[in-house]
Amino acid sequence: MQFGDFSLDQAEGTILAHTLTEAGGRFRKGMVLGREELAALAACGVSHVTAARIGPDDVAEDAAAARLAAALVPDPAGAGLDLSPAFTGRVNLKATGAGIVEMDVAAIHALNRVDPSITLATLAPLARVTPGQMVGTVKIISYAVPEVALARACAQAAGALRIRPVALADASLILTEVPGLPDKLNAKGRAAVEGRLDALGMRLADCVTVPHDDTALAQALGRATGALLLILTGSATSDLMDTAPQAVRRAGGQVARFGMPVDPGNLLFHGSLHGRPVIGLPGCARSPALNGADWVLERIACGLALSDDDIAVMGVGGLLKEIPLRPHPRERASK
Repeated sequence: MQFGDFSLDQAEGTILAHTLTEAGGRFRKGMVLGREELAALAACGVSHVTAARIGPDDVAEDAAAARLAAALVPDPAGAGLDLSPAFTGRVNLKATGAGIVEMDVAAIHALNRVDPSITLATLAPLARVTPGQMVGTVKIISYAVPEVALARACAQAAGALRIRPVALADASLILTEVPGLPDKLNAKGRAAVEGRLDALGMRLADCVTVPHDDTALAQALGRATGALLLILTGSATSDLMDTAPQAVRRAGGQVARFGMPVDPGNLLFHGSLHGRPVIGLPGCARSPALNGADWVLERIACGLALSDDDIAVMGVGGLLKEIPLRPHPRERASK
């Protein structure tokens, strides 16, 4: 591609690089200058324009963006993504349903290293999305890019982006009460959990409140009907052998892990009961604000198995927003 200053007698077929307003006429950036446009510019006293000429081995921005997006998402319906028409070198990729973003990170890095004018920006890996939410945007920065560079980028990025849809239809929530716990806390917890499920397109199948006792909790787990079992206790779980994890075992289940390197959200445990996943929510799940429970809930809801290592690596980026009104703030104010 040739970019620079062109005299009008050399500018036919070029792309205008900057909007011109001359003698009441308006010539928009990106317009292709044909004979009629050049005559109008000359009539306004313009003799030169800044423009781009696409070469025989180049691909125009819209065609390049559409090709790259098609390479990224060769099966939009299967990937849960909608691709917008290319415009000004851009194609937006939007989720068609709720889920989490899966991507080949190395492939996307490789794509973005091919040519500075060939770019893809995305949400973070495993970010939760809702229908219609933008997941990524392809942008060709210049008016055209070399065919050889575009072909290489398309090969690097083939099938690199998709949405993993929510796999579970509903969840049961079991709350426990302890003496002195205000009723409004359990109501607040239910509302926050229900909001999280709604964002994932899931429903709350049932919700019960039982005494903070492993026997009562185990019985409630046995009666729960949801595909996912959620426990939010009135007294925080503080050990792998505490009330809620013990209740899961008493009901015939297993506890995979207690504790995670995400704050807020440290005091979470997860496991399974007769093939259904179980999450012991930390107290911060009573708030709709982002916490470690969101990351675990979203991934389990989308059918991802969580290993110890999956949770361990959440620590990088796991220090979430400071909450000023915490019972035990992370850093005490200096006196």
